[in-house]
Amino acid sequence: MLKKRIIPKFLIRDGRLVKGIEFFEQWREAGNPVSTAKVYDSYGVDEMIFLDIDATLQNRPPEGRIIEKVSEEVFMPLTVGGGITTLQQIEALLKAGADKVCINSSAIDRPGFVTQAASRFGDQCIVVAVDYRTGPEGSFVYRRCGTERTELDAVEWALRMEDAHAGEIMMTSIDRDGTMEGYDLEMIAALSDRLQKPLIASSGAGTLKHCMDALDAGASAITISSMFLFTDQSPIKVRSYLSTNGRNVRSQHGSRS
Repeated sequence: MLKKRIIPKFLIRDGRLVKGIEFFEQWREAGNPVSTAKVYDSYGVDEMIFLDIDATLQNRPPEGRIIEKVSEEVFMPLTVGGGITTLQQIEALLKAGADKVCINSSAIDRPGFVTQAASRFGDQCIVVAVDYRTGPEGSFVYRRCGTERTELDAVEWALRMEDAHAGEIMMTSIDRDGTMEGYDLEMIAALSDRLQKPLIASSGAGTLKHCMDALDAGASAITISSMFLFTDQSPIKVRSYLSTNGRNVRSQHGSRS
């Protein structure tokens, strides 16, 4: 059985780490991406995700220099996203030190782009992020960093992206982003029964039990941001809690161990 993964997710704006609530509210600075990545590398996290949250709205790719600096200091797998629109940009990010890229708006604008990227770089390099909100009418996908609603159903879109050869699907609940009130367990359960590719649950972690609940609902991996940045919880505590409660997680060690 594959081990469940613990993945810190970092949002980058103007070269700094930031974190908000529901994508747009109560922004707070959270430090330097390189020094923070080194700390989490020492904690022995499974991977790290870096999202340049201004890139799409500014019509540019993610800031490659930051990724180069991070990759020089840590050796955990890095996933990078934000504003990716071409195969050339993906190639540049992989050369800069990324192991995977995360695609959102371009997948919606050109679904064939995911297939092209997977064909050239391998399915394992391509993560499709599905940002969504849930209301009385259902769960709908949003594009351009959560600023534009589409008429795409979140579950059906995730399945479509799996068929397009995305290596992983990251489901990000905008409603739960930064709230630390728990993951969207209903969405995780609905998708985990249907997806064959790994499902990354994103948004909502606030307690150790929230993390276990998401994995028990069927997530292959969980991303954690606010809980790590603004509470006394750490990847070591999360891993210890999950292991003590019988969940299949990797033993803690840093990439330099």
